[in-house]
Amino acid sequence: MPAYNTIAFRPELCNGCGDCMRSCASVKTGSADPANSRIQIAADDGSYALALCRQCADPKCVASCPAAALDKHGDDGVIAWDGSKCVNCLLCTVGCAYGGIVYNAAERHVVKCDTCDGDPACVKVCDTGALRYITTARIYNEVGDLEDLFAPGLSGCQGCNTELVMRHTLRRIGPDTVLATPPGCIPGMGAVGYNGLTGTKVPVFHPLLTNTASMLTGIKRQYRRLGREVNAVALAGDGGAADVGFQSLSGAAERGEQILFICVDNEGYMNTGMQRSSCTPFGAWTSTTPVGERGRGKTQDAKNLPVLMMMHNCEYVATASTGFMEDLYAKLDRAIDASKRGFAYLHIYSPCTTGWRFPSQDNMEVARKAVESNFVLLWEFAPGEGLRLSRDPGRPVAITEYLRVLGKFRHLADEDVRHIQGTVNRNLRFIEGLAGGQHPAMASLAADRADQAGTQR
Repeated sequence: MPAYNTIAFRPELCNGCGDCMRSCASVKTGSADPANSRIQIAADDGSYALALCRQCADPKCVASCPAAALDKHGDDGVIAWDGSKCVNCLLCTVGCAYGGIVYNAAERHVVKCDTCDGDPACVKVCDTGALRYITTARIYNEVGDLEDLFAPGLSGCQGCNTELVMRHTLRRIGPDTVLATPPGCIPGMGAVGYNGLTGTKVPVFHPLLTNTASMLTGIKRQYRRLGREVNAVALAGDGGAADVGFQSLSGAAERGEQILFICVDNEGYMNTGMQRSSCTPFGAWTSTTPVGERGRGKTQDAKNLPVLMMMHNCEYVATASTGFMEDLYAKLDRAIDASKRGFAYLHIYSPCTTGWRFPSQDNMEVARKAVESNFVLLWEFAPGEGLRLSRDPGRPVAITEYLRVLGKFRHLADEDVRHIQGTVNRNLRFIEGLAGGQHPAMASLAADRADQAGTQR
């Protein structure tokens, strides 16, 4: 069964302005009267509720219609209304539990949302982000039938985001692949396997933390000597990339080896007891940066590994998050293509339910908030193109909305939060400076001067 695009509503971001209703009414009737809108926002005990057609997979309105005036389209999933068949019995309004189809006195028949042919007017005028048109259905339809190259039943923690990264990336890259997985969560949960078997359906090897990129380089070169082109791919944690594995990673990038190195960044050595890595952010609790009478978490800011890789002038460098899958897949496609010409590096931020101390069901929300607060910036770089932000960092949510959902930051004092916010601001100015063609040193100097002057973004 295909997936379809949908309009999503986040009530916590809604301010009740009514712009969505007025825009919908104007597009559909030429009048800005909210009563004629196909979308209705109503106050509900201090928050806001949505009445809108969900374009249900098993629509009760269609089943309730005796005249066959309603029909779910197979191409876009929209439930369409045919006025030539409607007998105004209004049974469809009884069948809908979401208030998505209602009788309109001015039109003298029922009305409902048709998503404006895939370009919903209500979403375009929503400045708060409460309404979003989610188009990730395209990904499911494109890759849903591709083979999952990891065996079922991996031993990751419940709700593990890294498992999602592993399955999505290998499914897209395809079976003509040799995979390297240095020590960490990835081989621990899925690549090593058991009873003499691996957890992958492609050739996989387990290098040391120190030599992942160099060993993968040798394998890629040997296959080329044999006249065979394969995808040489590394799935490594941040410790195996930013710390003890950095020398071989840097060397392979500097030489322009034709491999794809994917860093799955969960901000620590999670497989061996949640120790800090250089990618662990300031203030975070880990088992080696404990919180107690003296310790207040990590005392240094995180290493910006994607920027370091960009400075190697790689064929392609990008940051991504499973909270924004369309962006991730677009960058993964570019990274796969770039690895056929030179070194490609993809840095995927991966919340860790165990090490970060949050409920597994909040995984995607944590991933989104990291990006929406600008704690994580989504960008890509290619020689000749420079750096480009792939998501507008404007109007970020408060950094406290992100920090407060993570147990590893539960101890933070106000001055710690201010420090983290300052780091986020400086990084944003630095990346925006690079995106604008400004020299990195000048962007950094400008950021430092702005902070010294007490400027707040």
